[in-house]
Amino acid sequence: MQLSRHFAISTLAAAVIAAGYAPSVAANDGISDNEIRIGYLADMSGVYRDPIGPLGQDAIEMAIEDMGGSVHGAEVVVFSADDRNSPDVGSSVVREWIDERNVDMVTGLVASSVTLAAVGLLEDADKLGLVNGAVSSSVTNEHCSPNHIHWVYDTWAMSNGTAKAITQEGHKNWYLLSADYSFGHALEADVERVVTENGGTIVGSARHPFPNNDFSSFMLQAQASGADVIALNNAGGDTINAVQTAGEFGITQAGQILAGMVLFSTDIRSIGLENAQGLQFTKAWYYDLNDETRAWAERFRERTGSMPTMVHAGLYSSTRHYLEAIEATGTDDTQTVRQQMVDTPINDVFATGGYIREDGRMVHDMYLVEVKTPEESVDEDDLFRIVRTIPAEEAFRPLSESVCPLVNKG
Repeated sequence: MQLSRHFAISTLAAAVIAAGYAPSVAANDGISDNEIRIGYLADMSGVYRDPIGPLGQDAIEMAIEDMGGSVHGAEVVVFSADDRNSPDVGSSVVREWIDERNVDMVTGLVASSVTLAAVGLLEDADKLGLVNGAVSSSVTNEHCSPNHIHWVYDTWAMSNGTAKAITQEGHKNWYLLSADYSFGHALEADVERVVTENGGTIVGSARHPFPNNDFSSFMLQAQASGADVIALNNAGGDTINAVQTAGEFGITQAGQILAGMVLFSTDIRSIGLENAQGLQFTKAWYYDLNDETRAWAERFRERTGSMPTMVHAGLYSSTRHYLEAIEATGTDDTQTVRQQMVDTPINDVFATGGYIREDGRMVHDMYLVEVKTPEESVDEDDLFRIVRTIPAEEAFRPLSESVCPLVNKG
């Protein structure tokens, strides 16, 4: 059953796991305030509501509950807020959490612009950030820090998986349509790099406002370019609107390929298999990978009424890994916990053999998938087939190309 919640920033409504928001007298001395305090900052009402949004808190709560609700006797407290995709709003929330609530860790962190503002504050305060929603690869490249970890995906991985495969199939001429903010810019740059490295050419590009409801003029420009492939360097509601507009104009029917760079299962349901069939894109996780992922996804659906997205799975995984690090070290000290997380491989419902690099990038396998036809799908959740598993070492930017100051290339 889906829980009803209020995410008003004025109140920063807190969901307290187990015994409520009260200090635990039995907590370990190594845990500050006798509590482990987590802030969940995400878009709760805008274009990223469905793929991440309120249900992301359910994933966090599942991880806490699976740890027994407390660690070393310290209760786990979760604060949540809607950042409205605004760096100013997000910064205000994180600053209050640090100054007034002594939050130990902030997770979610969806829009890249909000994330980059938030992680700067976390570094200044020596708190930890677990980035699950943001896609910009700059998060662990030029903007890396010893105070945050990037968990689910990034623009380097998403573009490398999809653009490389499509270009190598012989579709060489690309048109880039990108969201006009840091995430879209990063994805645009990464797609251009992959296309040109694989012998392709960028024949045109445009940037659209974020968020954007009317894609008519943008899709007409892309159609007129004569490009083999139109890359959608956006996400959430923007991608849905762009794909639906392309369908109205008969773009794919006329032979142009539509390449979504960041797509979620919720997006495909909104678009419908009839319009989305054959679309290839890269995913970090899919519920139907194995028995373990199917079982966890079914728990999530029973709780929320919806199948989890890859970010929901990442929120569960990163939160549990964080709490297990506190359990192992007996403290919530940021750098001690982060080092324990780095030293411990990730083997759970999200990743097998995953690990955290020195730049803060959590490295794991990725998957190139293709949307099934309506005839191939056996139920509303049977959306994709895996075309190729992309090994972890191939999926993410090699450290040899990193400009992160934490990386020792010697």
